[in-house]
Amino acid sequence: MNVKSVVENKEKFQVELTIEVGQEEFEAGLDQAYRKSRGNISVPGFRKGKAPRKVIEGMYAQNGAGVFYEDAVEEIYPQACQDAIVEKGLDFVAPPQVEILSLGKEGFTFKATVTVRPVVTLKQYKGLEADKVLPTVTETSVENELKQFVDRATQLEPVDRAAELGDSMVMDYEGRKDGVPFDGGAAKGYELALGSHTFIPGFEEGVVGMKAGDEKTIDLTFPENYHAEDLAGKPVQFTVKCIEVKEKKVPTIDDEFAKDVSEFDTLAEFKDDLKQKIIDRNMAQSEAKFRQALLGQLCDQIDIELPEAMVNAQIDSLMNNYAARLEQQGISLEMYLQYMQMDMDKLRSDLKEPAEMQIKQQLALDAVVAAEGITVSDEDVDEEIKKAAANLNVPYERVIEGLDKNGLKVDLARDRAMAAVAAEAKPHLITADEESGEIKVTEVTKDEPAEEKAEEKPKKTTRKKKTEETADGEEKKPAAKKTRAKKTTEEGEEAPKKTTRKKKAEEPKGEE
Repeated sequence: MNVKSVVENKEKFQVELTIEVGQEEFEAGLDQAYRKSRGNISVPGFRKGKAPRKVIEGMYAQNGAGVFYEDAVEEIYPQACQDAIVEKGLDFVAPPQVEILSLGKEGFTFKATVTVRPVVTLKQYKGLEADKVLPTVTETSVENELKQFVDRATQLEPVDRAAELGDSMVMDYEGRKDGVPFDGGAAKGYELALGSHTFIPGFEEGVVGMKAGDEKTIDLTFPENYHAEDLAGKPVQFTVKCIEVKEKKVPTIDDEFAKDVSEFDTLAEFKDDLKQKIIDRNMAQSEAKFRQALLGQLCDQIDIELPEAMVNAQIDSLMNNYAARLEQQGISLEMYLQYMQMDMDKLRSDLKEPAEMQIKQQLALDAVVAAEGITVSDEDVDEEIKKAAANLNVPYERVIEGLDKNGLKVDLARDRAMAAVAAEAKPHLITADEESGEIKVTEVTKDEPAEEKAEEKPKKTTRKKKTEETADGEEKKPAAKKTRAKKTTEEGEEAPKKTTRKKKAEEPKGEE
């Protein structure tokens, strides 16, 4: 492989490589193409797959050896293109576009048009200003946090009385339209929380007052916007038999409750810990929003026409991620588009703006990385992988399977760039008065830095050790889209294989 010429189009961020593949390399490709194809070629006098290459070529008098040319080119050019890109040190951001210039028994020459990553210089990235909220924590928010533990500890116990809203009822029911049962409208032993609005309007109110053993027929009408067209707006009848009524037994909220659901010996200590957790969570969210605002300002400084190939590659990435998330829910992208009455072109059009924004964010942070001279070592990457393995509670070896370490290195550098921008930024601190809710804005100057002081954590009286598991999942970048028959893809990445999942069972049509 020999790179004959390099032509750079800086305006469109493209580099044209003219690449020559010699006779020896081409001959090896022809032989490889023959070996792959011979099993599908029948030649009189030879067992299938056993005919010599010269015999097969002789069957095609006009083309001769040319019968394997196209397959040989397909075998050779992707790696030749990849080697040329590496040799010239190009940071390509989309699959190269390839054009064959000449082809013969002496080899072939092709042109690869490579879209490279634009390099931008930010006018300013230090001293940016943005609002930053210093959240307050009220007793109500602490009680709401506590309620989650109360709800989990609440038990349902059978009672011998009429059902009330807030109870749960175990029932058999059957729905009929025009006297005929409809699909999904019946169940036995179904437990329904009354007041949860799980079923269509009127159903739960209609069974209030029933006791175990009672039977009742309820006349209802499905909502006009109900998802099943054959039932939308239609009158129906539900026959209901009450099997059992259960009421909630809420635990007493005291020190014993705190011992049962936490590592603390007193309710006061438990509430203090919940309050600190809310502070930590809200401060993390505030910092994330602050950085997002700063990143938006960085993007505003990028005023370039992004390469179309780069935008299309980013759209492909977003679509692959979107399809993967749908697959996890048992839905294919095709099914989703059909349900939403969209086509692929409309989805790509909708994703164009977020794709362009993501590219601008990456370019802006890359510019800060260059300006600050930020580097990430292999040891830094390994340490980050170990943290992820610990957070996910999975072996280190499992985390690194198929992991793109170079991509992770780029992400870590961008994270450090964002941290550098935030450290040099000028926050406008916003606080809320707990009683009046009035928003107060305090401008902080470099001479008078603001110190955000979180409330001191309460000392813990440890009763029993509990672990808290967090998931630090990183979104894997999909492989670049191939063009023509085979194209070069980014090193270390492989296009995910499509998997078929079972369709989820349809919920009972008696439910909203």
